[in-house]
Amino acid sequence: MILPVPPSPIQLLDLAAEHALLQPALNEAMQEVLESAAFIQGPAVGQFAAELGEYLGGTHVAPCANGTDALTLALMSLNLPDGAEVIVPAFTYVATLEAAALLGLRPVLADVHPDTFNLAPAAVESAITPRTGAIIAVHLFGQCADLEALRTISTQHGIPLIEDNAQAIGATFRFSSGEIVFAGAVGDVGTTSFFPSKNLGCLGDGGALLTRDSDRAALLHQLANHGQSRKYHHQRIGLNSRLDTLQAALLRVKLRQLPANTAARQAVAARYDAALATVPGLTIPARDPRSSHVFHQYTIRLADASRRDDLQGHLRRLGVPTMIYYPLPVHAQPAYAYLGHQAGQFPVAERLCGAVLSLPIHPLLTREQQEYITAGVQSFQALE
Repeated sequence: MILPVPPSPIQLLDLAAEHALLQPALNEAMQEVLESAAFIQGPAVGQFAAELGEYLGGTHVAPCANGTDALTLALMSLNLPDGAEVIVPAFTYVATLEAAALLGLRPVLADVHPDTFNLAPAAVESAITPRTGAIIAVHLFGQCADLEALRTISTQHGIPLIEDNAQAIGATFRFSSGEIVFAGAVGDVGTTSFFPSKNLGCLGDGGALLTRDSDRAALLHQLANHGQSRKYHHQRIGLNSRLDTLQAALLRVKLRQLPANTAARQAVAARYDAALATVPGLTIPARDPRSSHVFHQYTIRLADASRRDDLQGHLRRLGVPTMIYYPLPVHAQPAYAYLGHQAGQFPVAERLCGAVLSLPIHPLLTREQQEYITAGVQSFQALE
């Protein structure tokens, strides 16, 4: 196969180019904060929370310092006893476990669905014990976990459901009743991150909690601000976890661009699908028809896991960056050896860690760049 001429440099995520298009509005937002000198809890924080809540269908938004704090605060709001078990996916970023462990709770792993990579409801059912205090569902790579089944499990067992929505902001889920709800607004609490690489990212760290319960929203606001009911009056033990005014002002600008950026990501994913769907030994991302997909990542899976690293190296030599999310299962991380898990306990997660590869995806990826990327993938197959 003859590859096309390499296009301009390909980025896994081209934040510099995205920000260049927004530069006048970003500059204006930064200047307003500088002139106001309201750097902590300035007006932009509340304005952003209201605007994001409106975008998410009337959800209450409690901003905080980062996505990991959001998970920690979500668990704190449940007031679980020491040692309570928190069911988490076996295929996830370590922060999902970390938040529970830091609070003296015990992460309990459940395997994931082999197609969507999201938490498998049957595995959750099997993991429930009398000590189970919460379930955390991660909406991985941009589409919702099976919220219908997970909400049913949560309701039937009286176990709170937390949604880690750091990778799926703006995704929606359609229930069998016809109800359509935004990711993060189904469970007791939703969390998200505004890490720069997220679909809605700030220029530093940031996060938020989501809920449709006004009382829980008030509690989350309080917990994120030293447990204060009002200044110098502390009702609870909380965290110092506040979204900077400057970041909130920048996020207001980027939120206005989010619908267009989501549509652009979906268009990029559709072109990948068309080019890669018939490549032997490669599986394109599965779609749950009940969920929209906002494509935080476009993650392919190789049937022969032993070839994944070879494909990554081949693309690297062609100037195509890729990323492996995640190369090591969380139960194999030394920090979580105390949980006592053994290799083979979570076969789907372990298989995925050896077989997945995320291709470049961002709103400004050009057709020419994509054609080069897909030709690179196809040429690897042709070399076999």
